[in-house]
Amino acid sequence: MQTGDDWTAGPGCRPRTTGWLLLGLAVVGLGLPATAGAQQGDPQVETLTLGYLGLEPDDELEPLSVLDPVLDDEGRQGARLAISDNNATGQFLGQRFELVEATVPRDGEVLEGLDDLIGQGADWILSDLPREALEEVLDASALGDRVVFNVTAPDNALRGDACHPNLFHTTPSRRMLADALAQFLAYKQWDRWALVYGNTDEDRLLAEALRESARRFGHDIVGEKMWPHDPMARRAEGGFHAIQREIPVFVQDFDEHDVLVIADENDYFGEYFPYQGWLPRPVAGTQGLIATAWHRAHESWGGVQLQRRFEEQAGRWMTPTDFAAWLAVRSLGEASARTGSVAQGEILDYMLGEEFELAGYLGLPVSYRTWNHQLRQPILVTGPRMVASVSPQEGYLHPRSPLDSLGADEGESTCRF
Repeated sequence: MQTGDDWTAGPGCRPRTTGWLLLGLAVVGLGLPATAGAQQGDPQVETLTLGYLGLEPDDELEPLSVLDPVLDDEGRQGARLAISDNNATGQFLGQRFELVEATVPRDGEVLEGLDDLIGQGADWILSDLPREALEEVLDASALGDRVVFNVTAPDNALRGDACHPNLFHTTPSRRMLADALAQFLAYKQWDRWALVYGNTDEDRLLAEALRESARRFGHDIVGEKMWPHDPMARRAEGGFHAIQREIPVFVQDFDEHDVLVIADENDYFGEYFPYQGWLPRPVAGTQGLIATAWHRAHESWGGVQLQRRFEEQAGRWMTPTDFAAWLAVRSLGEASARTGSVAQGEILDYMLGEEFELAGYLGLPVSYRTWNHQLRQPILVTGPRMVASVSPQEGYLHPRSPLDSLGADEGESTCRF
């Protein structure tokens, strides 16, 4: 029987926390209080305090569709759920996990948020910040030797030239996502790509990651174009008429291709491209068929159990940022439970050791790469309402782990701690 986080499904996997789960169920069955064991204020209880640092939502960024909810708690809800999960086990081990949060205005000083968290006793930091703000935190003297988990910034450079010994990543890099998609397209033998990317810095970085993945897995980019950012009058009467005239003309001069690949991280234009091409071709990339760390349609390997627990808590679907925050907090919970300690050194030694495995509801257990502190993890390949596949694909082998076929491998990494 699979029990979500207490079972890691897939070849070579095994129960991880069954004993603690049965102990917890036994206590509940006896009618004892849920806080039996580790209680707040108990001098025998070791406390690990995490700080969540994020920015206020961008009020000027409207969702592309009225179907998309506007979230003001993304990431935080994932961390909160993981705190609850950690305490469910920690109460029997003399350990307690606490979460403090700080939100910084987009035009505010991110270091003020860091100081706020440190003032509340944060020993570890979860960063829901873009690269520039994250690097400001890493350079701050106030941070000291605290470890930062990156739960949102996909920049390859943060895992490469700009890596930091106290920085861990539970969100995938752009290169990991691009590799996951490229593997699936190779499996489908859709090897000729036409690439359209936006005019933002994020889109240019993603386009470069897609080019690297195409080279790595033997795809041919037959042509590429930059889409100039334009709202395209989507709210105007008859705006779709302009869209269905403009897009076919924009893509009609591409050479023969199997798939139209879109790089639009900010969701400015990519959603218009499905069904509007000059040729009847699938759309993939950031719209259409996408590679993502988590998706609301994911139900395998106990994923539905995590989805339901999250929805019961948050009243909405879990997002990839929520999942990355959940993984970061759960990593600390798993390591502290296994070592019997909340000391930073013991936790880090275990997290970077060969024995560390965390059940992530993705089929294979997740773990950290020693050379850049990136969490190696399976990547979902999904449509809007259904999971199409999970990468790494069959046949992509690696001497260490098939998960290391996604993203920069140790030999090509430019990270030097």
